[in-house]
Amino acid sequence: MFTVASEAQLPFSPPRDFEGLKITLCGTSSPLPAPGRAQACVAVETPEHLYLIDAGSGSAATANLAGIPTAKLRGILLTHFHSDHISDIGDFNLNSWVAGRPAPLQIIGPTGVDRIVEGLNITYELDRGYRVAHHGEELLNPQLGVLQSRTIEEGVIVAEDGLRITAFEVSHPPIEPAFGYRLDYAGRSVVISGDSLVTEKIIEVSDGADVVLHDAMALQLVQGAENALRSAGITRVATVLHDIQDYHATTSDLQRLVDEADIGLLALYHLVPAPRNPMAVAAFSRGIPEGAILTEDAMVIALPSNSEDIDID
Repeated sequence: MFTVASEAQLPFSPPRDFEGLKITLCGTSSPLPAPGRAQACVAVETPEHLYLIDAGSGSAATANLAGIPTAKLRGILLTHFHSDHISDIGDFNLNSWVAGRPAPLQIIGPTGVDRIVEGLNITYELDRGYRVAHHGEELLNPQLGVLQSRTIEEGVIVAEDGLRITAFEVSHPPIEPAFGYRLDYAGRSVVISGDSLVTEKIIEVSDGADVVLHDAMALQLVQGAENALRSAGITRVATVLHDIQDYHATTSDLQRLVDEADIGLLALYHLVPAPRNPMAVAAFSRGIPEGAILTEDAMVIALPSNSEDIDID
């Protein structure tokens, strides 16, 4: 079962010693801007671990405001290298370094991640030097400010202290490969699609998962915006909106996922376009599978260990 906090309920907040998987939505939007929403980022925490899946623009600030304990951040798992999934890596690196992260931050992803990390290390080289000179090496060990890259392929990529992370390929053409991730801990599990169409692989990996976080596009809203822009003569942006319609899962496509996989909760993020008001939420929600939810920034989904409960705040 899962419970959703409402005004009539006391909000659920997992205690600091919470045993299980704690999922915090640090960014639920897409490149299309939406007030109050950062770009794609999901934090998954256990008592011993903290991993991020992607780090889109604005997500580091959301994580700070949500109280994410970045001192224990072990790595950022990248689904792919679109800018709205990597823009805040530098801020997460700085924030976790200042917070006392004891080892260099690993940036983990498909082929090409080494180029992303090399470029970021060069970009922030002067910044690192200024901060070390100002605060001293005792506070900011310069070696811990340098990002490390790890290139992965499909399969189990982390198996430590009871946590297993599995990478799997998703469909986000023309990007190859792009990955999604499944994290299992203490009898609980979450699947995070990244940007993808609904595929046989995602259905297979999602089967039996407690929570599946999947990107979602309200096709009717995107097509409506495209048509309005074309009518106004804004053809360049209209063309971009047309082009994105073939590489995100539509709200109607997601019905196949819940029909063919046994999922505890389908939660939609990387919303295209992210709703700005209750009317837009209602429009986006038309046609999504029954029981699915639209996520918001700073939403917490807690999966207590060895339980079937799904608590949402």
